[in-house]
Amino acid sequence: MKVIVLGAGVVGVTSAWYLAKAGCDVTVIDRQQGPALETSFANAGQISPGYASPWASPEIPLKAFKWLFMEHSPLILRPRADAAMLAWLVQMLGNCTPARYAANKARMVRIAEYSRDCLDALRAETGIAYDERTQGTLQLFRTQKQLDAVGGDIEVLRQYGVPFELLTVDGCVTAEPALKHTRHKIVGGLRLPRDETGDCFKFTNALAQQAAGAGVTFRYGVEILGLSAEGDRVTGVRTADGIEKADGVVVALGSFSPQLLKPLGLRLPVYPVKGYSITVDIADAEAAPVSTVLDDSYKVAITRLGDRIRVGGMAEVSGYQIALHPDRKGTLSLVLHDLFPHGGDPAPAQLWSGLRPMTPDSTPVIGKTRFANLYTNTGHGTLGWTMACGSGKVLADIVTGAAPELDVSDLSLARYGAG
Repeated sequence: MKVIVLGAGVVGVTSAWYLAKAGCDVTVIDRQQGPALETSFANAGQISPGYASPWASPEIPLKAFKWLFMEHSPLILRPRADAAMLAWLVQMLGNCTPARYAANKARMVRIAEYSRDCLDALRAETGIAYDERTQGTLQLFRTQKQLDAVGGDIEVLRQYGVPFELLTVDGCVTAEPALKHTRHKIVGGLRLPRDETGDCFKFTNALAQQAAGAGVTFRYGVEILGLSAEGDRVTGVRTADGIEKADGVVVALGSFSPQLLKPLGLRLPVYPVKGYSITVDIADAEAAPVSTVLDDSYKVAITRLGDRIRVGGMAEVSGYQIALHPDRKGTLSLVLHDLFPHGGDPAPAQLWSGLRPMTPDSTPVIGKTRFANLYTNTGHGTLGWTMACGSGKVLADIVTGAAPELDVSDLSLARYGAG
């Protein structure tokens, strides 16, 4: 079976890997000159199944309103004359109910937990290295109000069997010794010991090399123009180099997937939510984080990646523009210096941004469409790195007709009544 995967980010490359392992003849097409050069390039580095939660929650409308007036807000909304943005925001608000939150959370945790298992198996099979660490994630609370509100999160963790530790300030310093210098700024923390970290760019490039060795063809620097279809089947992928034909086509183009599918009458409710990061060289290893520290006040993650510190976060809803706003670097630098003042100097660090593909219910869209040989694997939002391996494995099972190892009945485009 010949399969074309459109997109060479972490989701596209993992999809190609598992399709090749299932015996498919796979070609990956991407407009960039190599893998993971867009949203997968410099994300926060977290692999955090324990924090797989929908953005759309009962509390988010009020929180979002308050954030809009913060100097260092985790949310930036830039309204524009964009029907897709308005429709997405309305749909997201429609998911801010207790019932929808519970259903969406269940889907996200199911995929994220499975994905960690798939990553464990892939790492054991391939020996792949990507500055990985398996030392958990520590969510820090700066106020007693934040700490008191963690009860709901803990109940969800218990419900899904996710190990956790509720820590005092002393416990936080034990988990992250460098916090001893700034312990007066926190009141406690929530640690998820099974979470992991790693460089998504390094992982994707290393896996692409392994996939190429397994027979996958990678075609970089190729512009994808559209899809051709007849009846209920896609007949070809139109590129700047000509038409490519295959038995199946997988769309893993992140935020750009909706534009490709719209001419076929498929409405994919994915919209870009821009995130920012800086990467800092470690100046003093003992003053740097051990793993990932998540600052609950600013929604910023500080992650140890080898001899570097990655600081990432924020959510900017501003369409497809990728302009870098210097004040975002100010927020990231502030959080790093506030918690790890001697870990590294953020001044020379370059600011980066990526367009994270977000669905209104925060759950990716994985599986079949109404076209018999057209599949999607996109819409992972901030959890593409966390969910990549599980999503790729499930997608390969669906394409090849194998029985997936988890329930996929509510993951496809059909859940929006559009697939």
